[in-house]
Amino acid sequence: MANDEKILNIISHYRDELHKKIKEREKEMQQDNNEHYLIYNALGFTNKEGYQIDFQQNVGRFLYKYAGSLLEELAIKCLKEAYPDAEMKVRLPNTIDESPKTVEIDCLIGNRAYEIKWKDATTDGDHIKKEHKRVQIIKKAGYMPIRIMFFEPNREQSMRIQDRLKRMYEDIGGEYYSGEEAWKYLKKKTGIDLKRLFEGLRE
Repeated sequence: MANDEKILNIISHYRDELHKKIKEREKEMQQDNNEHYLIYNALGFTNKEGYQIDFQQNVGRFLYKYAGSLLEELAIKCLKEAYPDAEMKVRLPNTIDESPKTVEIDCLIGNRAYEIKWKDATTDGDHIKKEHKRVQIIKKAGYMPIRIMFFEPNREQSMRIQDRLKRMYEDIGGEYYSGEEAWKYLKKKTGIDLKRLFEGLRE
């Protein structure tokens, strides 16, 4: 129960901060120069519709950022609760080349190096190269790379990218959990059913 209350308090804090940020941006937008609506009009959108589109685009950016930060922080806190000696945000020197200078491990428990993602919809092939380098650096440092991603992409190209990442983790001796398997893995390792708590907050 104590863990549930801690998690719910963190969720409440994120929600309050997000809505505060949205209200601040809405106030700023009242003073914006909206000359670009000229092009919206040409494409069949009224000024009112243009404003709503711009506003929702801002809301979407904030929501995506806060949703990711919230879930990633909670997952790490669950691991830390179960493994008090866990180290957070550990940086390793790049032992392969000069870019980047370091790579980051979200949570290090013994030799298990966790990468926590709420979702990943990238379609960029360079993303695989960067992640492959990061995983190699972690492996060379003597750790087992483990990726936990709670929501899987919907688009075919993004799904293919994730399939390749999963094979890459497995080929190097790491582990990869996504979607429902990620929620189950976290519960198994920590005893905390994070998904159940979120489902209890549904409208």
